[in-house]
Amino acid sequence: MKMMPPAAFARSLAATPALSTKRVLGLPVVDATTDDCVEALLGGAARTVFFLNAHCANIRARDPHYAAALARAGAVLPDGIGIELAARMTGTELTENLNGTDFTPALLHAAARRGLSVFLFGAKPGTAEAAARKLATTIPGLRIAGTRDGYGGAANSAEAIREINASGADILLVAMGVPQQELWIDRHLSELAPGLVLGVGALFDFLAGTVQRAPAPVRKARLEWAWRLAMEPRRMAGRYLVGNATFMARAARHALRLAGPEAIGKRLLDFAGSLALTLIMAPLLLLVAALIRADSRGPVLFRQTRVGRNGKPFTIFKFRTMHTDAAERLAELRASSDREGICFKSRTDPRVTRVGRLLRRYSIDELPQVFNVLFGHMSLVGPRPALPTEVAAYPAHALERLDARPGITGLWQVSGRADIGFDKMVDMDIAYVRSRSLLLDLILLGLTAQAVFSGRGAY
Repeated sequence: MKMMPPAAFARSLAATPALSTKRVLGLPVVDATTDDCVEALLGGAARTVFFLNAHCANIRARDPHYAAALARAGAVLPDGIGIELAARMTGTELTENLNGTDFTPALLHAAARRGLSVFLFGAKPGTAEAAARKLATTIPGLRIAGTRDGYGGAANSAEAIREINASGADILLVAMGVPQQELWIDRHLSELAPGLVLGVGALFDFLAGTVQRAPAPVRKARLEWAWRLAMEPRRMAGRYLVGNATFMARAARHALRLAGPEAIGKRLLDFAGSLALTLIMAPLLLLVAALIRADSRGPVLFRQTRVGRNGKPFTIFKFRTMHTDAAERLAELRASSDREGICFKSRTDPRVTRVGRLLRRYSIDELPQVFNVLFGHMSLVGPRPALPTEVAAYPAHALERLDARPGITGLWQVSGRADIGFDKMVDMDIAYVRSRSLLLDLILLGLTAQAVFSGRGAY
């Protein structure tokens, strides 16, 4: 394949759409799969690529120059479990961990197929050359345009830039460590010819074998940081023990600032309430489990995928109230629904077991959802979580009910439950989403007890 010259690589930037991002710690971070990100970057979606992990975030908090360089980066990729946890604290989920040690070789494999070349700049003398030999061996067809160390080879930036540009490299990898590599790239980007420039940290050391990577099972468990700490405890203790604790505290403070006092109060109510209910109801939960076992064959708990806040799927827990072939029989019963709209409900549903009818009558089947609340999938109060098939059929306005975390109880439950049609339920849920407050939640929890004992609309 004909090599794309650096100038052409750079010119493609204007025609390529930006990568999808989500904000983590106030910074737009790429939210994409490895394959999609590689294709976008090689298509010119960004000129510079930096990686963000917990250590980087700590440096960013105290180094304004590095923070500015990250803000100006074409793409910031999430690296490690710390960034994933920080995202989750604000209700955000990133598609994939794009750590540089795994992502960069994937990028270079695709670059080789396109006939692109790479220049390795950084690390101790001899390390870049060893890394280049490793890449040439493991990535067939990859063109190594040149190498230069990051010590004496980086002392004269003008000379280093001339060598990089003269090599005709399409991609430049800079491995000087954080934040030196990002600051160097940010300072000299306008002088560099390569169309794509990445700050890759310790990648050359891993490729050259001077630093050993964690075994695959450890990496899969997202514990590579613990491996590096075990290998170099004295050098890495500050970074991984003190640093990780500092990072998690910073991420928690950021999440609390974004959430606001009302959301914090709601989550505290949910956590404390669900924990208390779990302890208080333990004997009842065990009794119900025994009755279900005695009444019909099948598991005690029913697990089902539901759609949560912002359309994120999760597994809901309920006591099983139907026979195990209920899903297969739904199609033949759908026409007998007693409820208007897309949600199926039938007073005489033959799939419901004898014990199941009693559990549904008093909403006892919903009790295991206290674990969903405890885990943060649901809230004590909110719109009921819908099935993915139901959400797919929603009219546009109904999607607003997904703006709140789904709940065990809510306006619909205290106003008649299944006796209320779909359109009215949506109106109630949207009204709750727009006016939700801690006081409203407490009122609805109080009204829920009355609704449960009356049994109205429960079947």
